[in-house]
Amino acid sequence: MANRFVLNETSYHGKGAINAIADEVNARGFKKALVCCDPDLIKFGVADKVFNVLKGAGIAYDVYSEIQANPTIENVQNGVKAFKESGADCIIAVGGGSSMDTAKGIGIIIANPEFADVRSLEGVAPTKNKSVPIIAVPTTAGTAAEVTINYVITDSEKNRKMVCVDVHDIPVVAVVDPDMMSTMPASLTAATGMDALTHAIEGYITKGAWEMSDMFHLKAIEIISNSLRGAVANTAEGREGMALGQYVAGMGFSNVGLGIVHSMAHPLGALYNTPHGVANAIILPTVMEYNAPATGDKYRDIAKAMGVEGTDAMSIEEARKAAIDAVKQLSKDVGIPADLKEIVKPEDVPFLAQSAYDDACRPGNPRDTSVEEITELYKSLI
Repeated sequence: MANRFVLNETSYHGKGAINAIADEVNARGFKKALVCCDPDLIKFGVADKVFNVLKGAGIAYDVYSEIQANPTIENVQNGVKAFKESGADCIIAVGGGSSMDTAKGIGIIIANPEFADVRSLEGVAPTKNKSVPIIAVPTTAGTAAEVTINYVITDSEKNRKMVCVDVHDIPVVAVVDPDMMSTMPASLTAATGMDALTHAIEGYITKGAWEMSDMFHLKAIEIISNSLRGAVANTAEGREGMALGQYVAGMGFSNVGLGIVHSMAHPLGALYNTPHGVANAIILPTVMEYNAPATGDKYRDIAKAMGVEGTDAMSIEEARKAAIDAVKQLSKDVGIPADLKEIVKPEDVPFLAQSAYDDACRPGNPRDTSVEEITELYKSLI
């Protein structure tokens, strides 16, 4: 079987990278952009950094900011309308996964109008045309939506998240500038950083993993483990490391899938609006313990990448425990809660378990599972 790998055409990394936005817009002959971002980025002046680049280069743009933390079908539909009314020919997505996921949904529907029903995009939709060109500018270090072929939209009517996977949605340009992330509060830095670590660990042990994806995931685990504490403390080195580490993780997992940490986290976001990174961080150690028997010696590699010493001399059981303990310690150090007691209502567990089992990330889990086993995993966390 052939292994496919899809990445951006172009990416820029490092301080000042946002200045490349104007160069890319002009070089590609775009005339007007629709900037997708959330209201807080406008309120706190973060989006101004991009607006100033566009104004300085004389590039016309409109702004669409009707985007929630867990973007909904309605957010995408309104964005499609805004794009049509603006007369834009490209999208600049500024923000975290929410802004970039919304932009992907908009871009795909504009280019493939037969998929105007957003629900028709769930799973692997058979779209024919590439999205409207997207330049993605992340302001969080976690989702890596700027380099992935995935996006997630919430179906509010059904209290569920739809995972959409489409090679046509990948942004043509990613602009990863740590200065765009410097205003993130510590809690959001921690949550998005643990999301990135979950991407790297799940991507490394997923059924679809292979040598090329392993290369990205192990390096991402190393960079994130060395950088997240500093990023939460708002050091320049920590911010720069996380900006790179989350992108490297995205290069891998986008191409090989994830597992039930994500499939269990998605319903929490849909039902309770739980921050995605927080949900992942809480669930990750428990699912790592559950998955351990199906991961061979990979947890030894994870422990070593996280800086655990003496891993070569450990038994496989000791190495697995060391990896899980390292994840728990990092999560604790950056202030993530230890369980779901303050989030999950026991009466919701059957719905959550079924939703997690039905989620598009579940089949990639290294250990085959069931609704009953996922139910027990949730229960163990409350």
